[in-house]
Order: sequence, then structure tokens, then C-alpha cells
Amino acid sequence: MVTLPDLSQEIACGFKPVCGVDEVGRGPWAGPIVAGAVILPEDHNIEGIADSKALSKPKRERIAALLHEQAFIGLGLVEVSELDEIGLTAANDLAMARAIQSLQERPAYALVDGRRSPKGLSCPCTAIIKGDAISLSIAAASIVAKVHRDQIMSRLAKDFPHYGWETNAGYGTAAHRAGLKSHGVTPHHRRSFKPIADILLKEQRVDS
Repeated sequence: MVTLPDLSQEIACGFKPVCGVDEVGRGPWAGPIVAGAVILPEDHNIEGIADSKALSKPKRERIAALLHEQAFIGLGLVEVSELDEIGLTAANDLAMARAIQSLQERPAYALVDGRRSPKGLSCPCTAIIKGDAISLSIAAASIVAKVHRDQIMSRLAKDFPHYGWETNAGYGTAAHRAGLKSHGVTPHHRRSFKPIADILLKEQRVDS
């Protein structure tokens, strides 16, 4: 039987309010990094909150809609150009910091998914390995971040229809690789990532 996340970590930290923070989009070859920050009200009645990766798309979207109705939600984005400039780790930290900053209620503490505490947060925090499977607030943050990023990638796919972003969210799938081979690199590709950098280098050699 799978153990669902709960509020034990939030209660144990001894602060109120506590926000959960998680990011999506570290691995894709295209698109922004998106972080979510969520403060769950004690009287929420949202069932089924779990790690976003364990939920179907319809369930994620349904829960995300309820979270936007009942919880305090913050979203933080780092676009591709900024990610390429500052690097993946710094971009991850910045997205989380922006998500917390965009919350309408100021959190006293943050629970963050991951092995390390991000730099530049506006409140103290604890990093929890596999936090989206342990902390209800982090799981909620993973859901809103995933749904928001998927929506962004679906919109980008309408302008750049050859890469399958509406289904692969920018990851290096076969469809995405085929699109790169036939249509090249777009402004939304991460030039600091080796697969994209290698394509650009080959194009440079051909041109020269």
C-alpha cells in the first residue's frame, strides 16, 4: 500500500504558515523551469494530493484547480535565456525564490523538495529528499508547478508544432529529436544543454 503525503512535516517544523516548494523542468531540452509554492489552509477539503508524477493528467488538473481555489499559490519561472546565463542549479534556486515571493501570504518557513536548501529564499527552509511523497504541501506545489509548466509547453507547441512539446513537455524524446533534426533549434531550446549545444556546433561547422 502506497503511503500518501501528510502534514506531519509541516507540524513538526513548529512554524506557521509553512509553504511547500517544488520545481519542474530541470531535465527538458526546451522551455522554462517552473517552481510552485503552496500554503495549504488547515480547513482544505482537497482529496488525492500526491506527488504529481504519480497522478494522471486529468487528476493533476482537477487538483490544481481546487488548490487555486482554496490555497495560497505562488509560481516562479526562469526562462531559457536566463537559465543558459546563470546555470541550472542557480535557475532552480531562483525559480523557487520567485515562487515564494509571489505568495500572497508571507510564509514563516518553507519545506523544499530536494537534497539541498536553495539559496536566496526569503524565509528559512528545510530540504526533504523525495519531499513530494512525504509532505502534503510539497506534493501540492509539485502539482501546481507541473500543470502550469505543461500549459506553457502546450502553448509553445502551437507556435513550434514540430517538436511534440504538447506531450513531451520539452524532454528529449524521439519526436523531439526528430523535430530538431528536421527544423533545428528554436529560441526556446536550452543552448547550455549538451544535446542542443552539439546541434549548434554542427551547424556552425557546416556554415564555416
